[in-house]
Amino acid sequence: MATESSTEAPRLSDVELAITGMTCASCANRIERKLNKLDGVTATVNYATEKAKVSFPGSVSTDDLLRTVEAAGYAAALPTPPDEAAPAEPERDPLLQRLVISAVLSVPVVAMAMVPAWQFTYWQWASLTLAAPVVVWGAWPFHRAAWTNLRHGATTMDTLVSVGVLAAFGWSLWALFLGTAGEPGMTHPFRISIDRTDGAGNIYLEAAAGVTTFLLAGRWLEHRSKRRAGAALRALLELGVRDVAVLRDGHETRIPVDQLAVGDLFVARPGEKVATDGDVVEGSSAVDASMLTGESVPVEVKPGDAVVGATVNAGGRLVVRATRVGADTQLAQMARMVEDAQNGKAEVQRLADRVSGVFVPIVIGLSVATLGFWLGAGSGATAAFTAAVAVLIIACPCALGLATPTALMVGTGRGAQLGILIKGPEVLESTRRVDTIVLDKTGTVTTGEMTVHDVVVAEGESVDDVRRLAAALESASEHPIGRAIAAQADPAGPLPVVEEFASREGLGVQGVVEGHAVVVGRPSLLADWAQHLPPSLVAAVERAQSEGRTAVAVGWDGRARGVIVVGDTVKPTSAQAVAALRGLGLTPILLTGDNEAAARHVAHEVGIETVVADVLPADKVAEVQRLQAAGKVVAMVGDGVNDAAALAQADLGLSMGTGTDVAIEAGDLTLVRGDLLVAVDAIRLSRRTLGTIKGNLFWAFAYNVAALPLAAAGLLNPMLAGAAMAFSSVFVVTNSLRLRGFRSSVA
Repeated sequence: MATESSTEAPRLSDVELAITGMTCASCANRIERKLNKLDGVTATVNYATEKAKVSFPGSVSTDDLLRTVEAAGYAAALPTPPDEAAPAEPERDPLLQRLVISAVLSVPVVAMAMVPAWQFTYWQWASLTLAAPVVVWGAWPFHRAAWTNLRHGATTMDTLVSVGVLAAFGWSLWALFLGTAGEPGMTHPFRISIDRTDGAGNIYLEAAAGVTTFLLAGRWLEHRSKRRAGAALRALLELGVRDVAVLRDGHETRIPVDQLAVGDLFVARPGEKVATDGDVVEGSSAVDASMLTGESVPVEVKPGDAVVGATVNAGGRLVVRATRVGADTQLAQMARMVEDAQNGKAEVQRLADRVSGVFVPIVIGLSVATLGFWLGAGSGATAAFTAAVAVLIIACPCALGLATPTALMVGTGRGAQLGILIKGPEVLESTRRVDTIVLDKTGTVTTGEMTVHDVVVAEGESVDDVRRLAAALESASEHPIGRAIAAQADPAGPLPVVEEFASREGLGVQGVVEGHAVVVGRPSLLADWAQHLPPSLVAAVERAQSEGRTAVAVGWDGRARGVIVVGDTVKPTSAQAVAALRGLGLTPILLTGDNEAAARHVAHEVGIETVVADVLPADKVAEVQRLQAAGKVVAMVGDGVNDAAALAQADLGLSMGTGTDVAIEAGDLTLVRGDLLVAVDAIRLSRRTLGTIKGNLFWAFAYNVAALPLAAAGLLNPMLAGAAMAFSSVFVVTNSLRLRGFRSSVA
């Protein structure tokens, strides 16, 4: 007889740890492996956000998690409760301070070493005085990371930098104090030759200080982009309201929004944000939910309808009963989606770190082998150590520190001139592989603003009369569609005065203008006044609806006089941009929360074949995930809060600079001008910049790999090494400066 097991799976708790001390993606992998070795623990560590999301059973405490991270050589801390968090203050950037001081000290050291005319008596001792703080204090982050890696049997580029810098500095100290390099009048003549030397008169202080400064510059640029990783979440949370007017015993009382409970009645006045998710109990209005849903037309709400927190009440006063508060609201769910998408995005390992995993052990092994060979060959300890140290010094290329930051600085600088902001080097790798581009509709392909597209009048009526009387009546309305009609009035003169104005909830407006009883709104409102639309106007309404636009009927004095067609407008450059994106090998897809008819009409106008409409923010993320699961590499262009999670989920997120802060922070590239054609330039520039970085990295390694056999043979003259380093650096800088010639495709 089978025995039924009554054991239950252990209940898991979740915590998010803040991790410090990571210097590359391999650090994140090491911490992740250590945490996952604990019984029942599942952890993912994100190097970009410097956070670890951990699920753990009751048998494991948070102290165990913190100790495990510390045992791996890093620091971890539990999240600080919001009410205990210190107020945000401008922080001093220690890495920037380290970079600036190192640069100031390194410039004269490099200048004296490279220009023999500046090598005054005892210049070598001045170089030592300036270089020592750079090598010890400036390069401390690299030394500390190298030591941590060494304790765990791993090597990264930090290891090579630390060993190379210390080798160059250590040999320089030996040559100055025990060799001939410290004698008065010592110079480094500019001589390029290959001959065997004992190295006793050679110093490498400029290499040690220069490499440190260049790599600090690259590290600071990377750090600056990482610090912005959580900005999308902060921007999302700031969309919510701080306090709310709650109805208690018929009186309004303002309380902090976090004290709001499910079932409470609260008030949303015209122009205010709705405090939380709820159902309308009293009043009617138009609610602008475009930032959450992407719908270009405001949603009419009345008692019984649901409203979402952080949307804007554009019309009348509403009384709402709270149905979801705090972490259960749609806004909070979107914040979680953005965070999950960021954490789930595959980390792109820096190219230099990938190469270093093989390059560093080979170089260290070659150095040891060189020492052993020359000692065994009986060449003497001085010559053997000279060759061994030369291998380490030449293997730490000056140009490597310049390869990524120079191309990135020139590329991002040129991008800024063209209205493109690139957030970091890891963004660029995605641009080359992207094959599908998902476009939001409202605010991206279209302007996102309601405008009048057409005015159709009944037989015998005047277009000017329909425009003028409708604009006059709607000028007294707060509805977004009404404002669009009022804005299209002829500016030649003032609008007529409106008398007896009245708004009919969800239907339209009415009033007296120039002695006429004017009605503007839905055809059903005119029908209530026995003003039925003739066949020509009915056809105009049906045509507008088939195009996803809104048809507003206008009538006065007992007759329907015309129809004003209002809707979103396609940006002038959108069709050209879609064609250019196809030219880059990308397949465009239109993804929108707007209705199917409006989406199809816009897609046909700009030349997009695939349309996904009527989707919520979560559906946008799901669609991007579906495409990725099908093997597509997806770029996403959007501008609204509803696009933020999808932008974070996509392999490459391009956010419109004219959109919300949330979308801008969630994207990888920001298009400042809000022109879709700039997205084409962004992808072209990113691909060009990535190609330049790869070329720089190749030459930065190639010069040194080519020189390694000479160093191992003991034939590397120090000036030849210096010239090779200088030439490789000049080549890298010159190659990067070619990006300044990038031309925009915008006519």
